Amino acid sequence: MILKNIIYLSLYCFITIFTQTAYGTESSQDKKVTHSEDFIIKTDVLIKTTSGATLSAVIVRSNSMEKPQPTALQLHIYADVKEHIKTAINAAKHGYIGIVVDTRGKRLSPDQIIPYEHDAKDINDVIDWISKQDFSDGRVAMYGGSYLGFTQWAAAKHMHPALKTIVPSVANNPMQGLPMENNIFITPNYQWPFYVMNNKTLDNKINNDRGYWNKAINDWYLSGRSYRDIDKIEGTPNPLLQKFLNHPSHDDYWLDMGPRKNEYSEINIPILSINGYYDDGHISALYYLNQHLKYNKNAVHYWVIGPYNHFFSKSKTINGYQKDPRAVLDRTELAFQWFDYVLKGKKKPDLVKSKVNYQLMGDNSWQHANSLAELNNDYQRFYLSTKKYKSTYLLTKKISSKVDSLKQVVDLADRTTSTNTESYYWPIIKEQLTDPTGFTFVSSPFEQDTSVHGSFSGEIKVKINKKDFDLGMTFYELTPNGKYFELLYYIGRASYAKDPSTRQLLTAGKVETIPFKDTRMTGKLFKKGSRLVVVLNVNKNEMAQINFGTGKDVSDETNADGAIPLEIEWLNSSFINIPMKVMNRKVHKE
Repeated sequence: MILKNIIYLSLYCFITIFTQTAYGTESSQDKKVTHSEDFIIKTDVLIKTTSGATLSAVIVRSNSMEKPQPTALQLHIYADVKEHIKTAINAAKHGYIGIVVDTRGKRLSPDQIIPYEHDAKDINDVIDWISKQDFSDGRVAMYGGSYLGFTQWAAAKHMHPALKTIVPSVANNPMQGLPMENNIFITPNYQWPFYVMNNKTLDNKINNDRGYWNKAINDWYLSGRSYRDIDKIEGTPNPLLQKFLNHPSHDDYWLDMGPRKNEYSEINIPILSINGYYDDGHISALYYLNQHLKYNKNAVHYWVIGPYNHFFSKSKTINGYQKDPRAVLDRTELAFQWFDYVLKGKKKPDLVKSKVNYQLMGDNSWQHANSLAELNNDYQRFYLSTKKYKSTYLLTKKISSKVDSLKQVVDLADRTTSTNTESYYWPIIKEQLTDPTGFTFVSSPFEQDTSVHGSFSGEIKVKINKKDFDLGMTFYELTPNGKYFELLYYIGRASYAKDPSTRQLLTAGKVETIPFKDTRMTGKLFKKGSRLVVVLNVNKNEMAQINFGTGKDVSDETNADGAIPLEIEWLNSSFINIPMKVMNRKVHKE
């Protein structure tokens, strides 16, 4: 548990202008201008927004530039001027004006640091300012990952006409990702507000003290106190977290940060999203993709995904898994290839052959599909049966004619134990499953090599003695040699499963249906003889709130609310849809 916590905490580490006449040039207040043989570098550019805030920027352009050029832009909360210069120089080397702007309150900005809330308006003003500069040809492209992915979608909320394309990678969405996933507040990256808000740059000392934060989260878990008390137990007020906790549903607070339904319909620029199966936050990127496609039937949105984590490490392995040779990907280079395609008329990147492009792990190939819906619609349905298979239960393709259930009792007030502890991808390949709680279901061996790809969906039928619980599921390939290859996991609050904007409490003693869809995506070749494994459980561990099922705000529940254990019956009419197709060809080899 402690190792998993440390690994989790390492993740995710989110107009009136000062110009001369008619916004014609950069501010005369720019103090630091460096002329090198190749570049003009300005590090202290100040931009005034329409709301009165001041943002600081680094601007780099080539000395050899003879005419206005398009701009490659990032809006950045991780204020590090040396890194900004490197980023902007790289953009200039690719033939663009490189601009990195700090979010409100960071670096040279005198304003209060408030992550997320003002970025949509601020970036719209920045794009407007750029479009009026002498160096600009009036076209802006955005790129970058994590929080920088969020700021790109924030920019798309208002769709300034100068914004021509975005390339978000591992994009964060605070409403669906961190700090909340499927309406469950989760503890990974608890220290992040201190990291980005303690000073004008970054508090690396705080962020890098993994042992301290691991202990802080563990202390809260063992205390039995409410999730809202987590900062009181740690000892440092965390006002941003407390603000977040006041919004457990998908309400206006979150929705105002990025595009809403009608605003997605206006996003008609080409978009390339880049993501990783093992990026914890790719559920955020999937949310943006699915919303965009849902509300804009003509959306030009391309998706690239493979076996990468949040940082897109160039290592040949990830969490113990040896990547296929063809999985190598430089997301920054891909972004500039995309910019050249959209803005300069060059060919589309070779990798982007269709709307969905995914690396099929174990096959050493990239596969392509017209849409994620096309992949997901080609599925096999499996039922969670009560038939025994050794120490587990069978996944069956036919529903049982007899209604039956598996019964589980979870003492939610016992903080010395945990459930659903298999969920995190460490390591990706396991010799055995180690969590004795919950239920494990295993399919029959696959009769042919099969591609398992896309997002899983289904319905879990339950009967409980409370008003709510948090569901946890983890999916594996059980290989012919007996190893467990983790594909993805899912956690979700039952009371929000039907509508994340409105809580619908369960009725004790009544059979309830918990739908789930749009899980994380995977792409894996199952060799002949492999089996599909599903681990089903209640989510109770130090990585998330503890839902005691009283119906109160979960953030306020304590061990006192868990005097009566959770009793749950998992019905055999529950099913899971697994997108897959038989592979009628040889495995690729490098």
